Amino acid sequence: MIAVQTKEPQKIHPHKFTLWVAMGSIVMMFAALTSAYIVKKNQSSWLEFDLPKIFWYSTFTILMSSVTIHLATKAFKAREIERYRVLITVTALLGVAFITMQWLGFRDLESRNIALTGPKSNSAASFLFVITGLHMLHVLGGVIALLVIFLRAYAVKVKNYSSLPIELVGTYWHFVDALWIYLFIFCNWIG
Repeated sequence: MIAVQTKEPQKIHPHKFTLWVAMGSIVMMFAALTSAYIVKKNQSSWLEFDLPKIFWYSTFTILMSSVTIHLATKAFKAREIERYRVLITVTALLGVAFITMQWLGFRDLESRNIALTGPKSNSAASFLFVITGLHMLHVLGGVIALLVIFLRAYAVKVKNYSSLPIELVGTYWHFVDALWIYLFIFCNWIG
């Protein structure tokens, strides 16, 4: 008699599955917006302008926050809780700095008489505002998730070393980072 050993397929955690479905939906939304941007750009009234310089700094900031969330995940898995707490704090602060710099970029455009909304606005500036504004909202969602695990990191003595929460937040954070890189490249060189 031959014993056949079957390997059970590994199942993805339901929270991870839900996150991936949500990220897929977000990708589709931004694909639709950038496609509409390309179509609308062919109008004769399209306004050409340079992105604010601060968007470059915000790009560097969000890239650095991806490094810190990665290091925070590694620190948690190594049970280096103090290091984890510091890295989560830095990541959240970098997220807030990113959002602030984006807002300052919008102010810079308006100071150059490029109206983002209203009767004096141009569809080019409005598209930029909608696309980057929606991204800012997704980053804000990530910052809120970071704040939740930040509070848990400081308020609770860790007895259960489940890395699921930090893995979920880390995956989402890397996603909004990659999404911004796409949008930044699109707005600067493609669109």
